[in-house]
Amino acid sequence: MRNRTAIEWTETTWNPTTGCDRVSAGCDNCYAMSMSKRLKAMGQPRYQRDGDPRTSGPGFGVTCHPEALDAPYSWKRPRLVFVNSMSDLFHAQVPLSFVQAVFDVMAATPQHTYQILTKRARRLRRIASSLEWPANVWMGVSVEDSRVLDRIDDLRLVPASVRFLSCEPLIGSLGEVNLDGIHWVIAGGESGPSARPMHIDWLRDLRDQCRSAQVAFFFKQWGGRTPKANGRALEGQTWDQMPARMISA
Repeated sequence: MRNRTAIEWTETTWNPTTGCDRVSAGCDNCYAMSMSKRLKAMGQPRYQRDGDPRTSGPGFGVTCHPEALDAPYSWKRPRLVFVNSMSDLFHAQVPLSFVQAVFDVMAATPQHTYQILTKRARRLRRIASSLEWPANVWMGVSVEDSRVLDRIDDLRLVPASVRFLSCEPLIGSLGEVNLDGIHWVIAGGESGPSARPMHIDWLRDLRDQCRSAQVAFFFKQWGGRTPKANGRALEGQTWDQMPARMISA
């Protein structure tokens, strides 16, 4: 169960859960929701449970996969792992006991570095004290526009060694962002046939705030109908900064 990925800021994806549903505007053109529909049609067994048609879709019902928990033990080379690229580990339908089981695996495989991303920041904050937080677990929240900046306040209270923001798709100005306690910011435009445009001023302002706060900044893509078509350069420069913990490792 080794899944290489084209996502620029990670190396491998690991999906002990699959499925999710919409919670904010950033979910409107979810790539994972579209992919799950195709995987269901292909007969993939992990994507046969449908979600609520009002908020999810075919093959995207939240499902835990205990058999996937063994995968990291078989990876011989240390790697950077994006946990649940096809789900949200902190979804209300994922039992606390299963979240704890995922954390147990991460703690038992310190040779790997795990990146977890959630839009359910409130649940993350509420159950954080029930989890062990090993140094190889990075925790992030999605922040697509200024309406969800409160997710950062929840993240700040989580005792992760690295706390990060994924501002992708960036669909609006974030305004002034409190980056206290944040170690890394990823930004990017939306891709796909219904991609919403990203204004350069939103991106430039976020980059400048990261520079002032000495927070690592990673620009993933401009986006558009074809993900790679518009490149990754911002004002002639590629931004591939990683958290200091990663650089010094």
